[in-house]
Amino acid sequence: MKKWYVSAKKADFNQIGEEFHIDPVIARIIRNRDVITESEIKEFLSSGVDLLHDPALMLGMEEGVELLLSKIKAACKIRIIGDYDIDGISATFILFKGISALGGEVDYDIPDRIKDGYGINENLIKKAFDAGIDTIITCDNGIAAREQIAYAKELGMTVIVTDHHEVPFEIDEMGIKKELLPPADVVIDPHQAGCNYPFKGLCGALVAYKFLWRMYQITNKPLTDLYELLDIAAIATIGDVMDLRGENRNIVKLGLAKLRKTRNLGLNCLIDVNNLEKESISSYHIGFVIGPCINAGGRLDTAKKALRLLLSNDEDEARDLARELYDFNARRKDMTVAGVEAAIEQIEGSDLINDKVLVVYLPDCHESLVGIVAGRIRERYYKPVFVLSDGDGLVKGSGRSIEEYNMFEKMIEIGDVFLKFGGHAMAAGLSLEETRIEEFRRRINDNCELTSDDLTEKLSIDVPMPISYIRDSLIEQFEVLEPFGKGNPKPLFAQKDVNVLEARLIGKNKNVLKLKLMDSSSGIMEGISFNRADEFKEFILSRFGESETKRLFQSRSNKVKINIAYYPGFNEFNGSKTIQINILDFC
Repeated sequence: MKKWYVSAKKADFNQIGEEFHIDPVIARIIRNRDVITESEIKEFLSSGVDLLHDPALMLGMEEGVELLLSKIKAACKIRIIGDYDIDGISATFILFKGISALGGEVDYDIPDRIKDGYGINENLIKKAFDAGIDTIITCDNGIAAREQIAYAKELGMTVIVTDHHEVPFEIDEMGIKKELLPPADVVIDPHQAGCNYPFKGLCGALVAYKFLWRMYQITNKPLTDLYELLDIAAIATIGDVMDLRGENRNIVKLGLAKLRKTRNLGLNCLIDVNNLEKESISSYHIGFVIGPCINAGGRLDTAKKALRLLLSNDEDEARDLARELYDFNARRKDMTVAGVEAAIEQIEGSDLINDKVLVVYLPDCHESLVGIVAGRIRERYYKPVFVLSDGDGLVKGSGRSIEEYNMFEKMIEIGDVFLKFGGHAMAAGLSLEETRIEEFRRRINDNCELTSDDLTEKLSIDVPMPISYIRDSLIEQFEVLEPFGKGNPKPLFAQKDVNVLEARLIGKNKNVLKLKLMDSSSGIMEGISFNRADEFKEFILSRFGESETKRLFQSRSNKVKINIAYYPGFNEFNGSKTIQINILDFC
């Protein structure tokens, strides 16, 4: 059971509403997103490239740009080494397009998820060296690759690291935190100590974008050319599940506008194969449709197929690649379901269920899917989760965390148990020997300080609001709050003691719940809830009994009253538009 609480942040919502011509309810939601000052509210309600931060503020930026421009001028061979996920693919695309446009002799490489693992490695470095590459520039990886980059330097290569992950560190005998930076010629990562860049939450593709931006500024190349890449920057930001706050939110607003008019052939084919309406694409479609297709190549085949799709200028090739990625994603969905079911069976059939941090070993799970499975298990149990599988002679895994638990820092505390690990507060990757799995489980739990309250999922209600208050004009104003995503969720409303006049199960699998609701003001509204029909019926049965449950589902007079957490929207059907609320939780 989730713990509901009302976000009670204070402000003069009527005054804000009058000043900015928005409903006081909208003003309250904005305040709940920690947007406080007049200038912050103006920024939240605005968008534009003039609101983006100066890339020169990032530590290492000037040195890195100067170094790479000198290599371009000297016609040195440059290789971009990205990562196999949506952020790494996007970052590689952005750098490749930009450096090529600046006249650089540039190519790219992306590690194979199974053979190479995450990020730059000695095999990729040796392959680059043998190909006569002078300079390697990493994107979305490299900050934790000290040994690998030291090897590149031994070979006499130039290395520029662009990354956005947390900087590894150690605690010395005095208890002082010391950064462990790779020995690259230049390191550009906003998480470095001493970096004055005002927004730290950029994805890897946006760090690469800022790097390219600064090169364009110095070479006087039109920035309008760079703005054409904003759609890819937005896809990476949403796909890598970055907080949609501050600069990220602005980037995504600008990028979505570009995406709805994109001229990228590969993106257009991917949009078509998924039967999406281009003009209506939102952050949801990137997070749950387009993004998973781009990721699917790296999971089940090679990430280079997604990169080839984005770079393609041949319509037949682009259409074939888009269809292939679509099919990969369909397979990935089926395999994920099997992995989640196996994980649940293992957890609930053993003493794992009592652990505060779940460590689940699924040797037969495809190693590219362990992160997705971990995310689904975290959602089910609201605990930090690591899912491990067999891979290339050792055990590999991914972790997904909850807000109350910094996963990466806790892994550092037991770092000797791993062969390799990296990540950030909410997600991590690792490898270890099979014989140390149980030790890992024991030590990560011994170090865990989570309380029962920490392990109770919280549901933050923006506004307690009667359904009778909902009007078309209010719903239409939700547009100023978009794009929605991590860090800027859809607003959530709640009302107590709502009469449920009738309940029906609809849909092909009868797993969609349709309700007719009435509040104390006699306002009647239709409500819908997806994938919780069985849970709702069991809840009503336990609370009100069999007789009232039957009356409810037979559309007869009943005594059923519940509290609902909901999001209002429109239901458009056969040319008519009516208000309908999406019920996200009930109690």
